[in-house]
Amino acid sequence: MHTLVFLSTRQVLQCQPAACRALPLLPRELFPLLFKVAFMDKKTAVLRELVHTWPFPLLSFQQLLQECAHCSRALLQERPSTESVQAVILGLTARLHTPEAEADAGTQPLCRKHVLRVLDMTGLLDDGVEQDPGTMSMWDCTAAVARTCIAQQQGAAVEPGPAPTPVEVRVDLRVNRASYAFLREALRSSVGSPLRLCCRDLRAEDLPMRNTVALLQLLDAGCLRRVDLRFNNLGLRGLSVIIPHVARFQHLASLRLHYVHGDSRQPSVDGEDNFRYFLAQMGRFTCLRELSVGSSLLSGRLDQLLSTLQSPLESLELAFCALLPEDLRFLARSPHAAHLKKLDLSGNDLSGNQLVPFQGLLEAAAATLLHLELTECQLADTQLLATLPALTHCVGLRYLGLYGNPLSMAGLKELLRDSAAQAELRTVVHPFPVDCYEGLPWPPPASVLLEASINEEKFARVEAELHQLLLASGRAHVLWTTDIYGRLAADYFSL
Repeated sequence: MHTLVFLSTRQVLQCQPAACRALPLLPRELFPLLFKVAFMDKKTAVLRELVHTWPFPLLSFQQLLQECAHCSRALLQERPSTESVQAVILGLTARLHTPEAEADAGTQPLCRKHVLRVLDMTGLLDDGVEQDPGTMSMWDCTAAVARTCIAQQQGAAVEPGPAPTPVEVRVDLRVNRASYAFLREALRSSVGSPLRLCCRDLRAEDLPMRNTVALLQLLDAGCLRRVDLRFNNLGLRGLSVIIPHVARFQHLASLRLHYVHGDSRQPSVDGEDNFRYFLAQMGRFTCLRELSVGSSLLSGRLDQLLSTLQSPLESLELAFCALLPEDLRFLARSPHAAHLKKLDLSGNDLSGNQLVPFQGLLEAAAATLLHLELTECQLADTQLLATLPALTHCVGLRYLGLYGNPLSMAGLKELLRDSAAQAELRTVVHPFPVDCYEGLPWPPPASVLLEASINEEKFARVEAELHQLLLASGRAHVLWTTDIYGRLAADYFSL
């Protein structure tokens, strides 16, 4: 239900020219709701004028576009409209180009043009959902903000008169080979510019080592909370070059590294030196709470990595890291286990000697664990049933990912019944039961489970039966699904 104030605001904005003229006469307290409605309904002219005359020091997407008392729609959980984001940027540009004399002449009550100090555009939904030509991805948003920074600096070089009041623009930046040069120019342009670019989260994909270092050197050390390096194939040598530049961000809370290759079974002298240097640099982080080292060979070396950290982690992703039983035993005994909110062990075989250490790890993390990802861990019914006592002790668990494991319908039903004790559980991503395949080899490799065709009629009956069991136990609100792509993985900062 929408409130009367919301409905009235929506009606006021139907005629955009009249609404723009009325803004100077409206109470400041209405501006946040005006912004949300204008953003939602793509009232671009009003949005531009709202940013142009914003009467508060902070304009934050995270505050203004969340679910509120007036409207239950949380726009931050949707891909933003291209038109709306562009309107905000145009409003900021207009504000920066407003002559000082115009503002001083009293044309705007309360000198509204000179109040805004921070535009926070962080928190927009990231890529990973269905593409829509009417919405803006994070890559597009990065490009739009970068173009504005460059244009503003170029315009400032030729426009006479006093410099406009600076505005800090906080953004999450995404960069790859194609956009690197453009973003680097934008970061350089924002130094000393009235429009100062401040990066909160940086994600660099498929970027050469020297380019990654160049970007890190341009970022404000006080703003950055996450560095996410994907598909860069750095290896230990490349990582040893980059990590000291990352370690200078003393407020960094999340570090995500992928494909850090180095053969721990036959280590070279150079490889060992690089690994020790990497560990020494990791010891410099004082605020790190999330570490992701997916697809990195850490067999038997997890203790060396985690022992260097100054504080316990709350999120740890070790997907496809070829973990050994001793790695899991160390993690269960470490200070990290009792603080973990999110744990991802996908792609590690937990079916053999790793099973008992894994169960011990679940017991150690039971009090805090909210999100558990076990995709492609070779867990069949026998292993799952043996793990259920430890798993159900995780009473606060909200998400459980089991996709790609060779489970039968009987195993899933047992899990569903036992999970009744987990009152906070909201999502279970389960595999297609092995009963629904024809002629599976046993044990079935994960690649077969992911690629082989299933009997749709059998699976429809499985879905119906699971749904009936949920209804009978009063848990219709819990989502049991095989759609691994339709549900975005919970971000650490949202837990």
